[in-house]
Amino acid sequence: MRNRILIFSAIVMLACLSAANAADLNGKWKGDMKTPNGDALEINFNFHVDGDKLTGTVANTYGEEQITEGVVKGDAISFIVLAGGGQFKITYKGKVVGEDLKFNVTIGDMGEGELTAKRVK
Repeated sequence: MRNRILIFSAIVMLACLSAANAADLNGKWKGDMKTPNGDALEINFNFHVDGDKLTGTVANTYGEEQITEGVVKGDAISFIVLAGGGQFKITYKGKVVGEDLKFNVTIGDMGEGELTAKRVK
């Protein structure tokens, strides 16, 4: 019985540490991405994190879309945006680096790009 209590306590402590180490991504972020054709595109994010689930919106000059399949694990973040009425699947995979979010963005079959976002204060 005593071993079970110790094991349970250790599991609870690890869960708390994992939650404490998760980056606080809630709120508004803004970044610029160079598109595959070389243009610069400003992208605005509004993130809401609940546990390891990420929701929110992504907005640019083409409109605003909902985040789907959003996941946050520690300092890693990933999500999908279905843009253009679902015609384009845009996949964001990133990591918190200091005060920034650094993403690798895959835009359907059109190519990839890098994006650095900063928190809007």
